[in-house]
Amino acid sequence: MEHNKDQYLKDLDVQAILGHEKEADISSDLPMRKWLYSWLLDPNIEGNFQKTIDKWISILIVMNLFTLIFEHLPAIYEPNKHWFEFFDVFSVVVFTIEYALRFYLAPEDEEFNNKKNARFAYVKSPFAIIDFLAVAPFYLKSFIPIDLRVLRFLRLLRILKLFRIVIPAIQEFKELNKERTFRQKIHALVFPSPYGGMMQNIFEVFIAIWVLLSVLAVILESVHSISYLLNIQFVILDAVAVAIFTVEYCMRIYACVEEPGYHGALVGRINQAKNPSTLIDFFAVLPFFLEVLLHHLIDLRFLRVFRLARLLKLTRGSDATSTLFKVIAREWPVIGAAAFIMVLLVILTASLGYLLEHDAQPDKFENIPTAIYWAVITLASVGYGDISPVTPVGRGMTIILALMGIGIFAIPAALLSSAFTDELVKERNQLKAELFTMLKDGFLSEDEIMFIRTEAKRLHLSIEEINALIQLVLKEFEAEKNNPLPIHRIAENPELSLEHFKATLGQMRQLGLLTDTTQFDQLAVQEGKLSREQLEIWQKIQTMKA
Repeated sequence: MEHNKDQYLKDLDVQAILGHEKEADISSDLPMRKWLYSWLLDPNIEGNFQKTIDKWISILIVMNLFTLIFEHLPAIYEPNKHWFEFFDVFSVVVFTIEYALRFYLAPEDEEFNNKKNARFAYVKSPFAIIDFLAVAPFYLKSFIPIDLRVLRFLRLLRILKLFRIVIPAIQEFKELNKERTFRQKIHALVFPSPYGGMMQNIFEVFIAIWVLLSVLAVILESVHSISYLLNIQFVILDAVAVAIFTVEYCMRIYACVEEPGYHGALVGRINQAKNPSTLIDFFAVLPFFLEVLLHHLIDLRFLRVFRLARLLKLTRGSDATSTLFKVIAREWPVIGAAAFIMVLLVILTASLGYLLEHDAQPDKFENIPTAIYWAVITLASVGYGDISPVTPVGRGMTIILALMGIGIFAIPAALLSSAFTDELVKERNQLKAELFTMLKDGFLSEDEIMFIRTEAKRLHLSIEEINALIQLVLKEFEAEKNNPLPIHRIAENPELSLEHFKATLGQMRQLGLLTDTTQFDQLAVQEGKLSREQLEIWQKIQTMKA
């Protein structure tokens, strides 16, 4: 059993655990056509360029869709006509190369290689027809001397090329969710889970694109010259974005009961609705519905600026915000003390500034609230110059205030920076301790692999660090096999004693990471469970580097 445990850990594929693709192992002795297909188009070979090619082709397709929209706006199209033409030529060249490459390599494609004429079978396939029609208008316009502008709408078919990525993702999603309920399928689509596959990633990218589009539209809408030209387009885009975000919100509320901790048809959905990320989703669409329903009662156009809150939807895919909140909660006593000092200093200096400058500049140092604005600007070392002292004493105080502000305002920033770093280190060490526990039994379950993959990605834990941890576990296994349990037998061999000592220190560090340190310190200090010397040793071990 021990041998199997050791062998399992030695053979462990860390790249596979972390979800990293291996470098493609493609023999250079293959025939040219087979070699090209393996590197460029074969979806069954990990580490080749197939996914990269599909990604960049997809980006180019989406960009083509936007150029088609802007081409119908003369104020934008006419001044930049040559750039639109250049981009169209570039797109056609790329799509033509892609079509020619797929045509040439069709005999290697498992979909066509069993046909009598693989290339002819490819030409008749739906994707090939779409690829052909996507570039046909360009060549017809170039070689046939007639007005073929009516065929320009065929370029819209380029968007259908995205189905080359979407259809395999749908098939994978169906396979993963076979015999699951409709609600479970919706849950797999909108919440991260082992059942989501590529389709869940596509859904997240789709929502992220619409978030960025809607926020960009809100920003450009504030520019009068652009808003005048694209007013209708902005209205349509906002309506479509609200429809998409509303459907997403309803899907999350409907399927949330499948999430751990949200069970219960009513209570679970209420808890989900109170979740900060779900509240962001709600407020992202609320201004639109309020303006539609209440515009005849009150002017609510000012609510449009709150559409920028949609940008917060992107925080769902990042743990940086939650980490920042943890840091603020943990360091709040120190941050609060620094904030109190800043407020005290601002009020005192503003009061002094008012007393010293009011007689000389009654229009600028009109009252203490106005002087507070000057004090904050000076302490923050911004110095707009709209309010500045003219008396010698006032200027001297400004110099002192500016110098003090360099240190006072830097305290919260330094605290947050240091605490943020400490929190990340703490989370990484805690993950290492949990990894150590998982690897201890010499086997990783599917749930453990999924946990490692998620957390290692979140904390940027490298393959080298995982490998180092595995080597540490192997050394401990070796020490356990060679070490008799009685301590006097371990003491007979200095090498075994050293390994035993290192293993014990490692266990104590893990204990410090996993235990509730507040209760531990309370028992150790207040109730006298540990002596002073023992507590100092414990604290020193916890500060030692692994």
